[in-house]
Amino acid sequence: MGDIQHQRRLGLIGFGAFGRLAAGGLAEHFEVVVHDPAYARAELADGRHLPMGSLEEVARAEIVVIAVPVARMAHLCGQLAPLLQPGAVVVDVGSVKVGPVATMREALPAHVEIVGTHPLFGPQSFGRAPGQKVAICPVRGRAHLRVAAFLRACGLRALLTTAEAHDREAAMVQGLTHLIAKVLVEMGPLPERMTTVSFDLMREAVEMVRHDPPTVLHAIEAANPYAAEVRQRFFAQAAAMRGQFEV
Repeated sequence: MGDIQHQRRLGLIGFGAFGRLAAGGLAEHFEVVVHDPAYARAELADGRHLPMGSLEEVARAEIVVIAVPVARMAHLCGQLAPLLQPGAVVVDVGSVKVGPVATMREALPAHVEIVGTHPLFGPQSFGRAPGQKVAICPVRGRAHLRVAAFLRACGLRALLTTAEAHDREAAMVQGLTHLIAKVLVEMGPLPERMTTVSFDLMREAVEMVRHDPPTVLHAIEAANPYAAEVRQRFFAQAAAMRGQFEV
């Protein structure tokens, strides 16, 4: 399953919707310990329970996965910095990369390797299509190669990129998806009986993201440095089209 599995203990920080999804898959390959003060226990969807530990305990793992909202990254990295072991691999799974990558590079000690990742799926969309994608941004060291090999062995597509290139594309790919979904949810309830195939597909896309927590939308629209430009272009085009039909 890739050389990264030679490092068997994995600390997962954050047990929200995506942290729980990730934990279920990672527990098949690693000894996972979870830290999240918001939860009394780490129970998976299939009823399994993972051990929970303090931040200090989780930070002693060979691999540390950060699955917290982007807004919490700076504070968390400051807490982690003195606790991480030499040679550890730190991986984040945030929806934006420029800010989190810069934070990890600046805040975390030189003796750890760092990989920025973004699984391009969520709890509602995972498993809907084979070969789902994970963006991988090398930050420090060569651990990104082992992470990519592990993901490919798990049937996922590993896309090597930079933080800047990721955020430029995600500003449209995610930014518009969540923006349109938010508007349609507010216009709801959406029709369910007399619908077209294209409308059903659009409604399915809305359902994939409508239950994401507000922190996800905030990260996608506010923390991505390229999202504002995409929104402006979208609204400008929408206004121009509106002018074609309203006199």
